[in-house]
Amino acid sequence: MKPRGHTISAFARPAVSALCLVPLCGLLLAVGPKPALAQNPRAWAGSEAVATGGRDTVRVAAAPAASGQPAAAGATAGDTLIPTGNLLATIRDGGILMVPLLGCSFALAVFGIERVVNLRTGRVVPRLFVNRFIEQLQSRQIARGEALDACAENGSPAAKVFAAAVRRWGRPAVEIEQAAIDACEREVNYLRRYRRVFNGVATVGPLLGLLGTVFGLIRSFNDVAGAGAMGRPDLLARGFGEALITTAMGLLVAIPAMVLHWFFTSRVDRLAMRLDETCQQVIDEISQEALGDVKRRAAG
Repeated sequence: MKPRGHTISAFARPAVSALCLVPLCGLLLAVGPKPALAQNPRAWAGSEAVATGGRDTVRVAAAPAASGQPAAAGATAGDTLIPTGNLLATIRDGGILMVPLLGCSFALAVFGIERVVNLRTGRVVPRLFVNRFIEQLQSRQIARGEALDACAENGSPAAKVFAAAVRRWGRPAVEIEQAAIDACEREVNYLRRYRRVFNGVATVGPLLGLLGTVFGLIRSFNDVAGAGAMGRPDLLARGFGEALITTAMGLLVAIPAMVLHWFFTSRVDRLAMRLDETCQQVIDEISQEALGDVKRRAAG
């Protein structure tokens, strides 16, 4: 009968050998060459990775030449990139919808400049004319006819409102105030013109951009379907570029239009308040009640 210790050694010897092989296999895997991944998404998509500054830059592989036709010698991957440096190339690659978008941007620039010029405080409520006119009324240095001539000569919206009030010279304050309110409303409505242009551009711009996006997507899928290469994402680049360019152009037109609409609306509201304040001062000097007080003070 064999001793018990020899029996345990006989069974343990294969296990020890297997345990020794495990770290050896791990070492071989660590120092050996790494196998290529069969399911690499970049390899499936037909692209290659190039190390650039510690990062991978994906370059789209050139499309294979059709059967019987040689590949173009100057074809590069940069031909499918979305243009960002050349403005004319960007407009050209944006498609037909870039034409109305450029028209919207031109209209926005023209009407924006016109509103900036015509909504100046010095043009609507000229401070020098208003202050001098009110001072002359307060000191009784100007008569009704002279006041009307001064308002007609100035021609500003404030002068037109003052003229409507002066025509009721010596009437009750309520009657003069109603005439001034009517004139002020007409002038404010005139100052609010072209607001629909900014509102329309802000509304139509994103819609045109969205329509260009749909056209670009349709074009991309038609290119892929026509080429019969579903594994060729580089064929989508041209249509996607058109879609993104029109979307960006629509937003670039709509955002300034909305900002200008808000700005000019607020500007007109402030000018209307200024007109009302100055016209009230004129009414307080030419109303029947004010003239009666002046006569009483003169008689006393």
